[in-house]
Amino acid sequence: MSGTSHLRRLDESHVRQEWGTMRENALRLDRDAAERLVTALNAEVAGLYILFNQVRKHRWLVEGSESEPVGDFLAAAADRLSEMTDDVAIRIHALGGVPACGPMGIREYAPMDIEAAHHYDVRSSLERDLDGYATLAAQWRAHVELADDLGDATTSDLLRGHLKTLEADAHVLARCLADDTLVRSDAIQ
Repeated sequence: MSGTSHLRRLDESHVRQEWGTMRENALRLDRDAAERLVTALNAEVAGLYILFNQVRKHRWLVEGSESEPVGDFLAAAADRLSEMTDDVAIRIHALGGVPACGPMGIREYAPMDIEAAHHYDVRSSLERDLDGYATLAAQWRAHVELADDLGDATTSDLLRGHLKTLEADAHVLARCLADDTLVRSDAIQ
């Protein structure tokens, strides 16, 4: 195995829908509205993908006196992010689009950067996670408004429900980062 791919390459006859295209949707939502929503929702999928991988990494690497409860929270948070990703990707498909996936799609739509592969201290990791949640929450509020403006109550409801989860997890992270928890590295002498 010399670094060449051993995956069988599918010919174009197997493609049901090309990336970046829209098909008619069974929901009878206006094509322009559906396209705008798919673009917005692909930003959600890309952001969720990045945040999921970051949170999961932080769960694997968490250490210190509070590592068990923090690790348990991060594991559960990653599971919630995965469920949200699935729900949003399924909605993209229902609207007639193809969900962002793989490095190319994620980079095209991502509202945040992928964290470097380094092992950071727990406080810095959780601060980065909180920033990711805040970025997504702000974006989701704008996309709830977009869905409302375009008359797509189902997409709006989906985003509102998951926005509550994002905000609840962000609140837990903020509490973990309070001054009386997680020893600050600059306080250790």
